[in-house]
Amino acid sequence: MPSLDRRRFLRDAAASTALVTAGGLASTSFGAPAQAAPAAAAMPAGAARRPAPVSFRWWGTAGWRVDIGARTVLVDPFLSRIDTGLFKAAFKETTPLEVNTAVVDSYVDRAETVLVTHTHWDHFMDVPYIAGRTGARVFGTLTAYHLGLAYEVPSGQLSAVKGGEVLDFGDYTVEVVASLHSRNVSYSVAFPGVRVNPPAKPATIADLPEGDTLNYVLRVAGGPTVFFMGASDFVARNLAGIAPDVAMVALNSSTVTADYVARLMAALDHPKVVVPVHFDNFETELRNPPTVAPGDRTRLDQLIAAVRESSPRSRVLVPEYGTAYHF
Repeated sequence: MPSLDRRRFLRDAAASTALVTAGGLASTSFGAPAQAAPAAAAMPAGAARRPAPVSFRWWGTAGWRVDIGARTVLVDPFLSRIDTGLFKAAFKETTPLEVNTAVVDSYVDRAETVLVTHTHWDHFMDVPYIAGRTGARVFGTLTAYHLGLAYEVPSGQLSAVKGGEVLDFGDYTVEVVASLHSRNVSYSVAFPGVRVNPPAKPATIADLPEGDTLNYVLRVAGGPTVFFMGASDFVARNLAGIAPDVAMVALNSSTVTADYVARLMAALDHPKVVVPVHFDNFETELRNPPTVAPGDRTRLDQLIAAVRESSPRSRVLVPEYGTAYHF
């Protein structure tokens, strides 16, 4: 493999450790993962239903934990944060896929739904273990479905989606949006390709291709509508009418996607809150302040400036690990 700058290879990110608080936004810092919430008490017949409390915690990269009362949704949960050399200019595509079960177990006490944007290792590699540990249902592309089978996740826990689905979970709905992966300065995607059949169990990061890319829209009953991205490109027509309150926006690694921020803000109808994601060094420990590369700080500053220029009414929140945000 020719020598590649990590930015030319993959990244969707830029970075900063600053926390920009949005007006009307509450946050709670914590050291350890939250304990499981108690089960909701039975509701008397005829009683008015109150919205469940909702919190959003960033787990680095594009990963999120969303607690809706006693129910938990995970988005791209990548906690093992293995060292591939990507941030050391010594990328090794033969890096073994070794799940750090102790770390994953310390964060994941429960999950009922896992949403996978695409199947690169820094989005998918921990998902099969989490599915086996929690019994969660995994939603993703057909590639995610076939890779799940390769890891011996029961087919009954795997749901292949392609975009357009609106799935009702009672306290929340999930809309699936067909999307695109970002491209590097060579106009290429890292580890391209799909899996149309279950392969052998993946052994290295190169065994997890992009596998097509999705976005998700989470609408909480009585709560916010939140848009999740895992890669910094999109199909503007597919975003029409979503108009989320909050947009988790992947930072762009290059300028080959034309007018990325301005077009995205317009397509999303200028969200109230914009939260950059995928900006940290995701091969380091989950410890605040997040570790970032110097060039990534510049890119984050540029993204924030672009949001303020193209969507001046939007507020920018740069998250920290494990902080509970209430939108």
